[in-house]
Amino acid sequence: MNRPSPRENFQAGPTAEDLDALWMPFTHNRYFRKHPRTVVQGEGMYYTSADGRRILDGLSGLWCSNAGHRHPRIVEAVKQQLDVLDYAPPFQTNHDKAFELAGELTRTVGRGFEQVFFANSGSEAVDTALKIALAYHKARGEGGRFRFIGRAKGYHGVGFGGISVGGMVANRKAFASALLPGVDHLPHTHDLAHMAFSRGQPTWGAHLADELEKIVQLHDASTIAAVIVEPMQGSAGVIVPPVGYLERLREICTRHGILLIFDEVITGFGRMGGLFAHDVLSVVPDIITFAKGITSGVIPLGGALVQKHIHEACMTGPEHLVEFFHGYTYSGHPLACAAGLAALAVYRDEGLLERARALAPVLEDAIHSLRDAPHVIDIRNYGMAAAIELAPRPGAPTVRAMEVFHHCFDHGALVRYTSDIIAIGPALIATESQLAELVSRVDTALRQVA
Repeated sequence: MNRPSPRENFQAGPTAEDLDALWMPFTHNRYFRKHPRTVVQGEGMYYTSADGRRILDGLSGLWCSNAGHRHPRIVEAVKQQLDVLDYAPPFQTNHDKAFELAGELTRTVGRGFEQVFFANSGSEAVDTALKIALAYHKARGEGGRFRFIGRAKGYHGVGFGGISVGGMVANRKAFASALLPGVDHLPHTHDLAHMAFSRGQPTWGAHLADELEKIVQLHDASTIAAVIVEPMQGSAGVIVPPVGYLERLREICTRHGILLIFDEVITGFGRMGGLFAHDVLSVVPDIITFAKGITSGVIPLGGALVQKHIHEACMTGPEHLVEFFHGYTYSGHPLACAAGLAALAVYRDEGLLERARALAPVLEDAIHSLRDAPHVIDIRNYGMAAAIELAPRPGAPTVRAMEVFHHCFDHGALVRYTSDIIAIGPALIATESQLAELVSRVDTALRQVA
């Protein structure tokens, strides 16, 4: 596959007027317009910046480009699909690729997940899963189960459903007047006094799942539809579940007839060393939400995988009537499904899940080498994800981490910051030397930032 050189297709770049025209998501827009940092090309493990520098991508785009950028098999699959079919309506008709991808996903995932409902993003996948949970209980004659239980520090996208069950304070505060009623939250599992500098799953904290039992007693199980958690809380800064914690949540939900939803938008498709986190953590939920890595970030696609009994319960009433009043114009878009099928083939044929498992201890050793770097108060990791928590600068929280992010980008590495946490999640195609380079650039930034 012939590809242009990094400088070949460059244009003049956005004007000041262009920069003003775009309202960027989750961005300090006024600051960005004064200090723009943009990329113009991506390939493999690298971006190319607007000024022609190579930027080592330490976050797989935004936890999504798990097979690297512009993987030739995925790119070619999208091109071929565009030559055949650009769009097909998903209501009352559909196209072959949607069925093929659904079948490939359910066969690959197994464990009773026999149906998939396609959406376009993690946010839509979460809202879909919440609606499925309500529909399931109503179909079984338990329509009084309306309540959802999320978790503090949880991130489930930006739909009103996802924000309601999410536990990001800023997100909830901004839209508090329009959130779903009756939602409650488990405490998070982030406790530096007992967990600081854990490698993999912390050994302390399984008992925190017992808070769910208290919430059940408070509200009564007959009002609770589902519990939704991220197996690993990615957006909050790689908060890894304690040993035994998820198992305890599963047991409590099963006993009380409550559905357990795993939000695997970040943890899916190799990030934790298996196709999904539940594969490596050995806890099977009732519903899985996915997005991001399903197409390796090439085309937006998300969805919800459901256990067979959930789907069967919803298939009631006369056959000529719609069973589930939900869907999107672009549910299972032909280009997205083509990308998804190609991405699954790449993960399988190139052994990327096995590669992720092999690289995980390399990343772990590298990231924990920063333990004595300035301002570091915690390091945590699991699979191909890691985070470094920094002591906030007095009177200026988040600024220190922001400056580390800027320093890294300006010196050839892309990481992510949230609050005073630096997060990294390299693509599964990374080499050991690239992981070492990435951690070295973070180390330099930590020592340069006051």
